[in-house]
Amino acid sequence: MKPRVKICCISSPDEAMMAIKAGASALGLVGHMPSGPGVISDEQIWEIAKIIPHAVSSFLLTSHTRADDIIAHHKKVKTSTIQIVDTLTQGTHDMIRTALPGIQVVQVIHVIDEASIEEALAAAETADALLLDSGNPKLKIKELGGTGRVHNWQLSRRIREQSPKPVFLAGGLKPENVRQAIETVEPFGLDLCSGVRTNGQLDPQKLELFFEAAI
Repeated sequence: MKPRVKICCISSPDEAMMAIKAGASALGLVGHMPSGPGVISDEQIWEIAKIIPHAVSSFLLTSHTRADDIIAHHKKVKTSTIQIVDTLTQGTHDMIRTALPGIQVVQVIHVIDEASIEEALAAAETADALLLDSGNPKLKIKELGGTGRVHNWQLSRRIREQSPKPVFLAGGLKPENVRQAIETVEPFGLDLCSGVRTNGQLDPQKLELFFEAAI
């Protein structure tokens, strides 16, 4: 089964439609972050989310770490999915799901070392899906995605093999390496931002090359 593809850092309705036309089954809309690309306002996220067809998932990327703040953030933008890019410090996935019926909760795990496997499997008990990325939330200025770096795919494969929930793979994916990524990790989905952009703008040629390589 070919993996689903999520195009992240969508910045406008035109980019959303371009990604969907190319074959994306999910779009990522980036809220305020301490670092990284693609940040847009909550008003822009809401404007884009409301035009995305029901068959395509809309992901709010939120850096909030308290469940109450995540719930409040989502109520402003009304996406179909919440992507939590940092570790929860207060509240639980179940609390978010109860407050927002029908909304999927995806927990990002930044794959750094062996400890990331334990972290991922604990999150998989309550999240609807995992997204394995290449950030580092332990830095003074947190990296919570959009790094353009590849992490250790062998660790990601071990997480995917043990996780009871679907796993998305992110971090440095592009047309040149996506086939190897799929064969190594065998993820449910792929997530990328910079790999299909030129000078920060979504590039239709790179999109086409990526989807050709991913099939």
